[in-house]
Amino acid sequence: MTMWVFGYGSLLWNPGFEVAEQVVATLPGYARSFCMRSIHHRGSETHPGLVLALDEEPAHACEGVALAVKGGTEAETLAYLRDRELISSAYLERELDVDLIDGRRVTAVAYVINPGHVQYCGGLPLEEQAQIISSAVGGMGPNTEYLYNTAQHLTEIGLHDPDLEWLSQRVRALTS
Repeated sequence: MTMWVFGYGSLLWNPGFEVAEQVVATLPGYARSFCMRSIHHRGSETHPGLVLALDEEPAHACEGVALAVKGGTEAETLAYLRDRELISSAYLERELDVDLIDGRRVTAVAYVINPGHVQYCGGLPLEEQAQIISSAVGGMGPNTEYLYNTAQHLTEIGLHDPDLEWLSQRVRALTS
């Protein structure tokens, strides 16, 4: 049985594991948003950045990609993802059904936000998000790089995210 992972942020452009197949997919009941303060990868404890997370919203659906893990590497992939995504308890690991653009429905590992966690910051106005992203830097680099790469890869696979597009333009203006 194939192990699938749902990518909606950095997994789009930096999965970090061997991908056997990549298919545009939709995860119903969740919205992609900059609702998690990053104190490790794209910010610090003294100057948190923002990273994307899946926020449970029943009326929404998040478009991203389903990544099929190369057969035989499932255990090491899951260990890698847990080290990467569960660095704090802000994300929760879930197995959720996603709809692939080709009509298949698969169960995928997805990392969703824990709204009760101190790093959760859902509902920030876009301008405030832009201000934070424009200046934060963490262990994996500038927060701007995370935003730009995610927005670019969504566009490359034909997905439209108006908030990320607006944020990309605004942050470029703030940093120029």
